Amino acid sequence: MADELAPPPPVASGPRGRPPDTPLRAVLVTLVVCAVCSALVATAVVMLRPYQSANRERDRERRIRDLVASVPGIGDLLGAFGGSDIEARVVELETGRYADEIDPGSFDAREAERIPEQSIALPSELDLAGIGRRATHATVYLVSQGRVLRMIVLPVHGAGYVSTLYGYLALDADGSTIRGLSFFEHAETPGLGSEIENPRWLALFQGKSARDESGAVRIRVARGRVDPAGPDAAYEVDGISGATRTSQGVANLLRFWLGPSGFGPYLERIAREGGPAPHG
Repeated sequence: MADELAPPPPVASGPRGRPPDTPLRAVLVTLVVCAVCSALVATAVVMLRPYQSANRERDRERRIRDLVASVPGIGDLLGAFGGSDIEARVVELETGRYADEIDPGSFDAREAERIPEQSIALPSELDLAGIGRRATHATVYLVSQGRVLRMIVLPVHGAGYVSTLYGYLALDADGSTIRGLSFFEHAETPGLGSEIENPRWLALFQGKSARDESGAVRIRVARGRVDPAGPDAAYEVDGISGATRTSQGVANLLRFWLGPSGFGPYLERIAREGGPAPHG
């Protein structure tokens, strides 16, 4: 009888009466913490994405402005130009027509290259730039004075010696005369291939003809110095000493993007229709 009236043994507890730690409780706490942290990270990524996109677009626009501003005489040509003088538009490369349904502010050609539905595989005989795949669309930048098109800025990229070269090519409104070339991303050998960023070398492209009178792409980088009296001097620039592979990579990517697999159809439409770049 005494045993029946005895109080039950006390339940073990942790400090200050908390339930004792058990392996199951530790696992549950860890899972909860991980879930909360994951949710916070995911929320931060989603909230910051618009700011990241805006920053990329501002950086892209700054580089375009730097390229345009570096062209000799651009001040006399355009005067003090503001944001309204540089217009970004997306082009369907196969037809050369504008794809106005695509927002140039959110379109990312690099991302599109990785999506089969938004890119095409290039056969080796056409892949002069060595990029493997090419997005079906690309963003072009139109520099205008009033309603008159003055300059076209094209994004270009291709294989160098040890890396992919990313840059911009500026052309006159005729779609042939080169006004400027700039590279903003690569991993070429310092002091050799990295000379593609040297302003003195880039200045050699200014005024060169990318095409001949028949429309054939002729621009190239020589293996040494260009003979000013040579028949191809209007289409050639000096090569970079000690960086033959990188120099050739620049020539190849320019020939690709100016050719029929790149911006060729777009530039032909501009030359054929004249005036502001073609709509529709």
